[in-house]
Amino acid sequence: QLRLVETGGALVPSGGFLRLSCRGSGFSLQDDAIAWFRQAPGQRREGVGCINSSRDVKFYADSVKGRFTISRDNARNRVYLQMNNLQPEDTALYSCGARNYVCGDKYDDYDYWGEGTQVTVFT
Repeated sequence: QLRLVETGGALVPSGGFLRLSCRGSGFSLQDDAIAWFRQAPGQRREGVGCINSSRDVKFYADSVKGRFTISRDNARNRVYLQMNNLQPEDTALYSCGARNYVCGDKYDDYDYWGEGTQVTVFT
């Protein structure tokens, strides 16, 4: 069964940091672009960023630029979202999605999604 598994979500104080992990289960992520999206209760889903198979990174949300980074470790079949200086507005369910090679522009461009991992930032 092909699926993505996200881990690393937690309850953290404002100004804290987390590293989320996205792992491919049943398939290799090596040739895939992996995106991170997030959704807070009652709010629209928001794109965070994406890393393509060539390790180029783009961010969808201006609010995370300078605080979040995306990297990949193909040997471990994982993509990471490093989140620094977390703020309460970063509270959301974070999900990763996969598609071949290049990053898409929107959620529906991706073929596989995980169930997400919850990040909660408190003051």
